[in-house]
Amino acid sequence: MPLLLTEQDVRALLDMPAAIRGVEESLLRQAAGDGWTHPRRRLALPERVFLNYMFAADQKAGWMGAKLYSVAHGVARFVVLLYRADSGELVALIEADYLGQVRTGAASAVATKYMARPEARVLGIIGTGTQARTQLSAVGQVRELESIRAFGRDRTRLEKYCREMTDSLGKPVTPATSAEETVREADILITATTAMNPIVSGAWLGPGTHINAIGANFAQKRELETDAVDRAAIIAVDSIQQANIESGDLIQAFGDDNSRWQQVRELCEIVAGKRPGRKNPEQITLFKSNGIASWDLAVGARVFERAEKEGLGRKIEFGGHR
Repeated sequence: MPLLLTEQDVRALLDMPAAIRGVEESLLRQAAGDGWTHPRRRLALPERVFLNYMFAADQKAGWMGAKLYSVAHGVARFVVLLYRADSGELVALIEADYLGQVRTGAASAVATKYMARPEARVLGIIGTGTQARTQLSAVGQVRELESIRAFGRDRTRLEKYCREMTDSLGKPVTPATSAEETVREADILITATTAMNPIVSGAWLGPGTHINAIGANFAQKRELETDAVDRAAIIAVDSIQQANIESGDLIQAFGDDNSRWQQVRELCEIVAGKRPGRKNPEQITLFKSNGIASWDLAVGARVFERAEKEGLGRKIEFGGHR
């Protein structure tokens, strides 16, 4: 019988180091040709109601699955379906709001590990939502951060975020007065916003900055000005196929120049050592993250395996299982 794992179960079972390992290993299998992922598709209904679906399979790990989620009236509801790749057996239905936040942060940590300068110590983050929390928690696992500055348009939310993240990380997270202040002097920059229009100018970026841009995953949305994208010597994405559909930052910066896409690499190539994450300390590097189903699959499988060991979750009758 499949195991039902609720948000409460996932929070009890999932930690960031495990998620980072899971995402990194899934990227290695993707690079080796043992993992497959289909890009996100969106079924749009009137009044901005969406059903989103994405699929992945990992032959070596023995899993296949899907992530489904609806977005309606500002509320998103997520579920991951986990199947055994050899038998097709459905083994788990996993509520996946927190799981998605953690796996997105984990992917930024992996990108930072391979693309940021080893001595990077100063982090700037724009955005104060749930994704911004797991981004800081994740990147702090791969770099010894000495200074963290954050910015958000709502000052009250910003100050609350900084207090909570200071308590969570055990090191000060300082509110900035502007996006520009956040970006300047940052060794690592994270953008985790819902912005429709650019909020980061290329003129603000210092030599050697690494950017994790995670907020915009619609073609018409962007967080980075064209000059910020243009200054990136190395651009990585999770999936070029998905980036062609969703990465407004790149789609709008590249315009009709399709040759620009030939210079974009997938993060899995960098993790596997097939292509460099940076060639020198002065280069600006960019990871444009949209989120792919193989990350949900990898992290969901780890949650399920730990749930079995610890006896968490609830077995349910489903699909003729006895």
